[in-house]
Amino acid sequence: MMNDRNFSQPSDPRPRLLVVEDDPGLQAQLKWAWDDFDVILAGDRASALAAFRADEPALVTLDLGLPPDPDGVSEGLALLGEMMALRPDAKIVVASGHGANESALAAIAAGACDFYQKPIDIDSLGLILRRALRLHALEAENRRLVARVGEDHRVLGRLITSAPEMLKVARTIERVANTKVSVMLLGASGTGKELLARGLHEASARRDKAFIAINCAAIPEALLESELFGHEKGAFTGALKTTEGKIEQADGGTLFLDEVGDIPFPLQVKLLRFLQERVIERIGSRRSIAVDTRIVCATHQNLEAMIGDGRFREDLFYRLAEIVVRIPSLAERPGDAALLARAFLGRFAREMNPAVKGFSRDALAAIDGWSWPGNVRELENRVKRAVIMTEGRLVTAADLDLSEADAGEALALNLKSARETTDRRLIRHALARAEGNISNTAKILGISRPTLYDLLKQYDLH
Repeated sequence: MMNDRNFSQPSDPRPRLLVVEDDPGLQAQLKWAWDDFDVILAGDRASALAAFRADEPALVTLDLGLPPDPDGVSEGLALLGEMMALRPDAKIVVASGHGANESALAAIAAGACDFYQKPIDIDSLGLILRRALRLHALEAENRRLVARVGEDHRVLGRLITSAPEMLKVARTIERVANTKVSVMLLGASGTGKELLARGLHEASARRDKAFIAINCAAIPEALLESELFGHEKGAFTGALKTTEGKIEQADGGTLFLDEVGDIPFPLQVKLLRFLQERVIERIGSRRSIAVDTRIVCATHQNLEAMIGDGRFREDLFYRLAEIVVRIPSLAERPGDAALLARAFLGRFAREMNPAVKGFSRDALAAIDGWSWPGNVRELENRVKRAVIMTEGRLVTAADLDLSEADAGEALALNLKSARETTDRRLIRHALARAEGNISNTAKILGISRPTLYDLLKQYDLH
């Protein structure tokens, strides 16, 4: 059967409804039943799929008994699967005859949002469709909000945060970006040191030149000098050609040295000379090369203790640490875990599992309460795995391999400490979960709006 398209103007504001039904009488009845829908008709799997691709309807009614199997459900279920694979956000309502609960349940399991009984009650089906349309609109709005999370809370171009502790770090980096000072970032693994280093580079006048990152702990000691300073052809076995080192490659730009505490002591002398004189010598060469490279370094180690043990040069430390920026852990950034989780979910769902729409309530509670020992990297990995593995539309605490009981332990410990600190943390967690909406924040906290306003003023929270 040919696709019977309702020839409305392209600007027709009515939501599109694709009716997949092989009975001409029912087609006519459904076509004219609702003036508030732009109805498209199809009578078989091929024409329905073509219309679904071309018209992108928000809603579909689907009779599972389609030719060439009008007495079975194979064609209808196959079409349902194809539609869900193309656009998981579409709301598909399937027809169920008397005693056909098994096929209706199979359709729901395959992604249909609801079902209706035959013979059709137009009013009842209209209610089902309007409920499905509201769900479609809510999910679309949720996707828009998730997409905006990163933009609304993005600093330094890439860093997502609303925590005052991290905003202070960002302001510090912005202040020093256009100076020539060396910057040392101190923080636990997974706190975003490379992201901050890249943000510093992009906020500086060097943004149009190279940003090069190197993890000093990941390169064997025997190769690290060549990696940093380069080598001449024939300088050692295997040196088949002259190669520039990372310092030289970053000329005019920024070199990020991660885990700088792992640089072996003899190589520290050569790095110090570069910082003092701004020249390098490749391995196997006596020619000095002037290089204008800014050094930004990071470590999770206690360099002052290493200086005391004789494992790190004190003069190199002061050259590298003209400005020291201490990065808070994710647990010290109330509200950021939920904010980042939404941003990660939006990205991973688009890439890997578009059927995932958000987090369940227990997942958000677990995210807020977990101590995140692995920081942002742990959060990103848990969300990524959960998006891939979840079988539902909402990621749950179980999908994240977290439980509310375990996650609540950190908050319980805080309740035993200062009341003010706890109030601040809980209010900021609630604000983050409610995405800044004051009424919803008050509901989450179980207080009135005037009381919340008083607390916000008292604790100077904005």
